Amino acid sequence: MPQSAARRPASPNRSARLRRRLIMGSAAVAAALGVAACGTASGALQPSASPSAKGAITISPSTDPAPGAPGTPGSDGVPVTAGAGGQAAPPVTPRTPRTPDTTAGTSPSNASPSTASPSTAAAAPAVPATPLSATSVIGSTASGGRTVALTFDDGPGPATQQILDLLAQYNVKATFCEIGQNAAANPGLVKKVLAAGHRLCDHSVHHPQPFQKLPHDKAVAEISGAKDMIVKAAGPGTQVTWFRAPGGGFNADNEHIAAGLGMKSLGWSVDPRDWSRPGVPAIVSTVQSQLRPGGVILMHDGGGDRSQTVAALKQLLPWLVAQGYTFDFPAA
Repeated sequence: MPQSAARRPASPNRSARLRRRLIMGSAAVAAALGVAACGTASGALQPSASPSAKGAITISPSTDPAPGAPGTPGSDGVPVTAGAGGQAAPPVTPRTPRTPDTTAGTSPSNASPSTASPSTAAAAPAVPATPLSATSVIGSTASGGRTVALTFDDGPGPATQQILDLLAQYNVKATFCEIGQNAAANPGLVKKVLAAGHRLCDHSVHHPQPFQKLPHDKAVAEISGAKDMIVKAAGPGTQVTWFRAPGGGFNADNEHIAAGLGMKSLGWSVDPRDWSRPGVPAIVSTVQSQLRPGGVILMHDGGGDRSQTVAALKQLLPWLVAQGYTFDFPAA
């Protein structure tokens, strides 16, 4: 049979070349895999950041800002308004200060709309465009120096005539702060007060307390109503120079009401609390210890039994004269 019809065996040289190629290829692959594995483990061959990510810093939500950093709750509780890259950050609720703020509050016009929550804005009380400020409450005499002003509240009453008689003995002029309904009930005494050269003061219609808690409309009725009653009892053209709030309950509202009616707010600097009837010696000693030149003494001619007041006044008038005091009206 001819040789060409049978399959020829592979050449020894060809087989050797194939084996060498396979071995060399495997070694190359193994080497490449080994280098890649070592590079990843050491971090030396990390892929470079993409151009779009350059300069960007990502902060994990669990990362806490350093205490005291500006614009964080760790400093002054200022809400954060901008984050990295100028993007708006979530609002942060400010902390309540440890101590109350005694300075003037921030004007609503300075509040940032981006940081004020709707609930906070709705809860804020309305502020008048021109809030009232307290006027000065008088507690001194008109001329100052070694002078004193005597004032008598809650009349006219049963003790008013006795007090008028004592004042006349020493040629003393005083101020009578009258309750409107008492003036209306005793017009004859009101006229006697004026005829003796004394002056009048509005002390409300009904003497309600605490006077500073009255709503505006009621305060107006008490102050203006008393003035009208006093003027009606004394006669047309009577001057009512001062207003004294019952219990000293002055506030900006009632002071401005009085000012609108042409009256000054009258306080005092000496209060012997004679209305409580602490005893004649207590009334006298309190006046003597508290009085300073230019002082205003608070006493009472109405509102109850004023026999202790009359008895104390009998001692105080000569003592005041002996101390070199002259008598004056409150500042107006």
